[in-house]
Amino acid sequence: MFILCDDLGYGDLGSFGHPTIETPNIDKLASAGLKLTNYYAAAPVCSPSRVGYLTGRNPNKAGVYDFISGVNKSEDCRDLVHMQKSEHTIPEMLKSAGYATAIMGKWHCNSKFNSAAQPQPNNFGFDYWFATANNATPSHENPVNFVRNGVAVGEIKGFSCQIVMDEALGWLDKKTDKKPYYLQICFHEPHESISSPKDLVQKYLPKSINENQAQFFASVENADRAVGRLMSYLEKNKVENTIIIFTSDNGPETLNRTSKSFRSYGSTDDLKGHKLWTNEGGIRVPAIIYWKGKQNFKGTSDAVVSALDFFPTFGELTGAKLPNVGLDGESISSLIKTGNYNRKKPLIWSFYNALNQEMVAMRFGDWKILARLKNENKYLPQFENIYSGNWELVKNAKLTDFELYNIKMDRIEKFEVSKANKEVFEDMKTRLAKEYNALLSESFVWSRTTGKAE
Repeated sequence: MFILCDDLGYGDLGSFGHPTIETPNIDKLASAGLKLTNYYAAAPVCSPSRVGYLTGRNPNKAGVYDFISGVNKSEDCRDLVHMQKSEHTIPEMLKSAGYATAIMGKWHCNSKFNSAAQPQPNNFGFDYWFATANNATPSHENPVNFVRNGVAVGEIKGFSCQIVMDEALGWLDKKTDKKPYYLQICFHEPHESISSPKDLVQKYLPKSINENQAQFFASVENADRAVGRLMSYLEKNKVENTIIIFTSDNGPETLNRTSKSFRSYGSTDDLKGHKLWTNEGGIRVPAIIYWKGKQNFKGTSDAVVSALDFFPTFGELTGAKLPNVGLDGESISSLIKTGNYNRKKPLIWSFYNALNQEMVAMRFGDWKILARLKNENKYLPQFENIYSGNWELVKNAKLTDFELYNIKMDRIEKFEVSKANKEVFEDMKTRLAKEYNALLSESFVWSRTTGKAE
């Protein structure tokens, strides 16, 4: 089971240091399983992060570089963007190995949701889907935009995470065959527009600076309640030998960055940046792995792990055949089983709409390097997605203005240390150039006229 929160920050759980929010059910998973303190999302924003997880590949290769808009604006082709049907996914792989598959909650891997014009969840290996295109609207309370297997449901009373959990538990109840299963649960919480149960809001009002902050705190605990319902179900029904993963798609939203983000009181702990940043606060998120009913490593690990790693990990653990494509993740099965794991592949992010100046970042070992992109004498402007009209600018831009940090010693990226570590700096620059050029060569570029690859 893969449980994904939306815009949950590194510091938003009790087990990851939040001083106010109570998350006893998730914290119990952390204490009983594997707590990852160096876990990274595939991107600093939702759509590419989800695509990266599902494919085990850098999302640029699938043509999803940024948030996918559902608004048809043909001048910038946002209505064309979607995860490519040719991409192989986790549910597709597991389905071929005899697994039943389902997704409940936020999808956000295409712009034309529930339309034959673009591939939908069922085209990527999901037998059953109960999802929204993007956010729950008009808010988490009484959403009106869920679709079940291609049929619009209409308004549903209640709060989104509980509605999603209702559907997940209902699906498990109705599953009468003996097939193993893959269940992906994608909460909308605590992404805006936030609305939370009154009892939880009242609980947090005395501990908050205003009602909006209390609403945010309550939103996170409401998601924790939903996780608690799942764990109670598994205990009651004596479900064993089940891996449960809990994490977030990217860092927390910045308070008041948009007109709708007035309840965005998410915490990065002390990490630099937020959602849409290539600094740690945008991409390092909480993660927990708990293997119910089977002996596995229990404790906290600072191993560098990525959302890209689950594809090859699930393949190894289940015996499912991996697709004949270059995966960017690597198996962490040894970490789950024994706590021992040393990453071999660097992790690279190339996010052309970053709010910080450095669009490119790479983590390798204890070190992280960031770089800006410059085309001739001008820094590369921000792009939401990559189309034929701006591809030449991207392709011809050069890495520049490098910054080096020892993340093991300085996770808040306070001390730039390139001058004091010249050999490491040169090695990291060389590695980054190699990784970035390889990524560019495989990146999918949208055509403005056809919506297909050039």
